Amino acid sequence: MQSKHILLDDTLEEMQAYLKGIGQPAFRAKQVYQWLHKGMGFEDMHNLPKTLKEKLSEECIDLPMTLHAEFPSQKDDTVKFLFACQDGNLVEGVLMHYHYGYSLCISTQIGCKMGCSFCASTIDGCVRNLSAGEMLAEVLLANRYLGDRGKIGHVVLMGSGEPLDNYESTVRFLRLINSVDGLNMSLRNVSLSTCGLVPQIRALADEKMSVTLSISLHAPNDDIRREIMPIAYTYPIDELMSAVREYVAQTGRRVIFEYALIDGLNSTTAHARELAKLIRGLQCHVNLIPLNYVDESSLIPAKPAAVKDFLEALESLHISATIRREMGTDIAGACGQLRRRHLQTGVEIDTM
Repeated sequence: MQSKHILLDDTLEEMQAYLKGIGQPAFRAKQVYQWLHKGMGFEDMHNLPKTLKEKLSEECIDLPMTLHAEFPSQKDDTVKFLFACQDGNLVEGVLMHYHYGYSLCISTQIGCKMGCSFCASTIDGCVRNLSAGEMLAEVLLANRYLGDRGKIGHVVLMGSGEPLDNYESTVRFLRLINSVDGLNMSLRNVSLSTCGLVPQIRALADEKMSVTLSISLHAPNDDIRREIMPIAYTYPIDELMSAVREYVAQTGRRVIFEYALIDGLNSTTAHARELAKLIRGLQCHVNLIPLNYVDESSLIPAKPAAVKDFLEALESLHISATIRREMGTDIAGACGQLRRRHLQTGVEIDTM
């Protein structure tokens, strides 16, 4: 049986071609496109003929995901989502409320194959890539959840998966979310996190998008990085930093270095000085992350005093840095944790 087409994957031009092919006038494409980008199903598109809605329902999928479950934090305004794909797979998203509005962390793959030892997403490997329309559906479902309270104004591609390992769909998603006839979100409000796929970083720079690039660095040298991130064997830090500098030069955007502080591995003031030397002169900011506990990992978060000393060491060397505020710790806030608990138990999850 032939699978239905995810219409939300399409650009406006592709949708125009599809509708023309089934005998519809050109203006219908923009109507359908705008309805879809509001998160509406075919049956709710009240200005479309009944015959067209029936045809679309027969051949296409409107929203390729549903909101399977939500888990509001009791500590802050964070909400963890489990989204269900059409094939029954689950992915996670995290809704965060900041002073500037709502931000959503989305997944780009079901699982991950990068193998970073501090991340729960990668434990069971990568099931498959998400399509651009599935990524977009995460945002639309979060908007539906918010209702009259507001809309998603910022998107972070930092959930399950490596966005640049799903390069074509990720770039298509970025173009869709930026579409003037869709959500029309500025790409300056979008952050993309990567563990460091050098060729794809260079390719993204060539796209000339204004996306904020976040590098999952977590070490000041190759020896430490290889202990926790297999990608470091393929792309050493010197190659990675060269690609990052190229990205900054081409886009003019400040890059963010994500650095999870791990006890006994990368969290001394000597490591901070080495990190400062590595990134000095680059338009960047360091986001220090208190490590999340992952049951299957032996890694231990650095003590609060060590985190404070690390930050002060960077600041004394004139490196812009902050400690990321911990959010959603009571709702399995780290990538992949909630999905794994659900798959292991097969029942609704008590995250408290």
